[in-house]
Amino acid sequence: DVQLQASGGGLVQPGGSLRLSCAASGFTFGAYAIAWFRQAPGKEREGVSCISSSGGNTYYADSVKGRFTISRDNAKNTVYLQMNSLKPEDTAVYSCATGIYFCGTTYYMRQYDYWGQGTLVTVSS
Repeated sequence: DVQLQASGGGLVQPGGSLRLSCAASGFTFGAYAIAWFRQAPGKEREGVSCISSSGGNTYYADSVKGRFTISRDNAKNTVYLQMNSLKPEDTAVYSCATGIYFCGTTYYMRQYDYWGQGTLVTVSS
């Protein structure tokens, strides 16, 4: 079975950093692009970032560009989201998703077959 396990969330002060991980199993990890989404309370789900199967192409929402960095280790079947300079508006449940072979600039509109359970990030003083 395909499984995506997101972890690394927590409570952090504004300006702080967190690194999220998405551990995958049950499919050929290196063949698929992986995306991160987030959903804040009362808001629609938002695409945060996407990384191509090789890691050579990355995409970011304007709201996180320059602060977040997505990366992957295909040997460990894991995708990371390094989040720096966190703001209260970054507070959300972050989930990873896959089922696509490439991201593209409209990765956030693609249909994803598999989703992780999400990890909560709270940015507050």
